[in-house]
Amino acid sequence: MEENNNNQNQPHLDIELSEEIAEGIYSNLAIITHSQSEFVIDFVKIMPGVPKARVKSRILLTPQHAKRLAKALADNIAKFEQQHGKIKDFDTPFPMNFGGPTAQA
Repeated sequence: MEENNNNQNQPHLDIELSEEIAEGIYSNLAIITHSQSEFVIDFVKIMPGVPKARVKSRILLTPQHAKRLAKALADNIAKFEQQHGKIKDFDTPFPMNFGGPTAQA
């Protein structure tokens, strides 16, 4: 009896991950904008008490890829919550001061 393996007909794709990219970039804010042809996600790191923040990474996506990303995130969040419990969501807008001390030079 022949085994049905869906991966047999899929082309092989080698994906490289450099050391620099593998380290990742921390982000605690994502700003999403879009045009007719693309979605732009800017990942920002905001520091407590600092009134200025810098975009750490920008990702450009086609609308189709943005929709796939949204579905993949929803699926992964559901799996995470099933394993670890519900993720607490804030009812209020993102706090800009983080409740920490004000930065001083």
